[in-house]
Amino acid sequence: VTAAIPDLPAGLWVSEVEAGHHAEGTAYVTVDGHYSGDMTTYVYRTTDFGQSWESLATDELDGFAHVVREDPLDPELLFLGTEHGLFVSIDGGAQWARFEGNLPKVPVRDIQIHPRDHDLIVGTHGRGIYILDDLTPLRALDSEMLDAKIALLPSRPAVMQMGSGFNWFNGDAEYVGRNVPRAASIFYYQNRRHIFGDLRVEIYDADGEVVSELTGGKRRGMNRVDLPINLPPPKLPPATNLVFAFQGPRLPEGTYTYKLVKGDETLEGEIQLLPDPRSPHSKEDRALQQETAMRIYERLGDLTYLVEALLDLEEQAAARVESTDRRATERTIEEYVDSLESFRTSLVSTSEAGWLSGDEKLRENLGNLYGAISNYEGRPTRTQIERTERLLAELSRAEERFAELTGPELESVNRRLERAGLEPLVVVDRDAWEDDQAGSGAGLALGRVLGERELASLAHRFLGPLF
Repeated sequence: VTAAIPDLPAGLWVSEVEAGHHAEGTAYVTVDGHYSGDMTTYVYRTTDFGQSWESLATDELDGFAHVVREDPLDPELLFLGTEHGLFVSIDGGAQWARFEGNLPKVPVRDIQIHPRDHDLIVGTHGRGIYILDDLTPLRALDSEMLDAKIALLPSRPAVMQMGSGFNWFNGDAEYVGRNVPRAASIFYYQNRRHIFGDLRVEIYDADGEVVSELTGGKRRGMNRVDLPINLPPPKLPPATNLVFAFQGPRLPEGTYTYKLVKGDETLEGEIQLLPDPRSPHSKEDRALQQETAMRIYERLGDLTYLVEALLDLEEQAAARVESTDRRATERTIEEYVDSLESFRTSLVSTSEAGWLSGDEKLRENLGNLYGAISNYEGRPTRTQIERTERLLAELSRAEERFAELTGPELESVNRRLERAGLEPLVVVDRDAWEDDQAGSGAGLALGRVLGERELASLAHRFLGPLF
């Protein structure tokens, strides 16, 4: 067999033999000559059971070869591991490109393709395991797409995996690796780096409503944009107690459309969110869980605005007191502040004992109920549904009281301030507040109140190394 391989020195080590998956008589070999000082990249293919061989080595390759693999679904897609990294060919080995997706120039000793998930698993010498998620877009990439200014690539459906508990046992042999992102991936290829103009991805649900707007990657080559399966963590008012609501609700399962906007060009595609096949819960039960969690999630935002608007009014009032020497005006402001503070302390925990106090108000009750519902994949219990209605009704009554405090009662205070020549108190605008809150979540709300050291201690105790 070796005699039929052209330009191959005698006595070298055959590092890998790969049988083809698509045509009889096809096989690939890599040969390693570095033991004799030969650093040449040797990789060959036969299509006639070894009677003849062709070299697949090109100038793009670097390092002596360890392993070659043919994709089980696309015969034109090849992977080559050398002493200096991973190389990919989409045209059967006529041309190769170095894979640079956070993989350094390390020896690649083995390559496997997961038969179910179609992930590329790369074994490196001294570096461990590298996994390239989802070969679907790479299988679709062809020479026509390479010449396009921008082209969409398909992706596999995103499975919304069920959560699970965890344990950890720290020691000198501890291994830590990242999980697959809880996200649906959108892939596209562009033949040059995007420099000027807009580049974004707009996500739409089945009703055509905007779900999210994501910033697109600008690099030359293949880009990946991830749509998180979970919304951002819920907004929570500042308080002194801990609420276990660290992640947002999941998006509903189904098909979503998206628009990739690059300057004046728009491309459209679809992504799918599928339930975990291990889930024992019906589609109807999952839908009710998502709907209930979403109701509380949105209302927690309303409660957060309400409480922070109260705090803002208190700060404004304190500034007015410092600006006047009229005792009557001071009393009016102080009485109003007392009303604001009394109302606020009825909504959130303010105990100086912190999270050990057991002090639970509307914030704590509603937030912990949300956490219990959102962290379970199935139907909420009847008690949880009934409690949801009671707490949301309590929040509605709180909003009515807020309207009184910021309506007639505030007008009366502002008339007194006007007579004293002071600026009126102004309720923070909800839209302006939303803009200011962009990107905030439960962690930020906790951090403002508990302090970084106490928050870190709680996170380590309850969430361990995953926090």
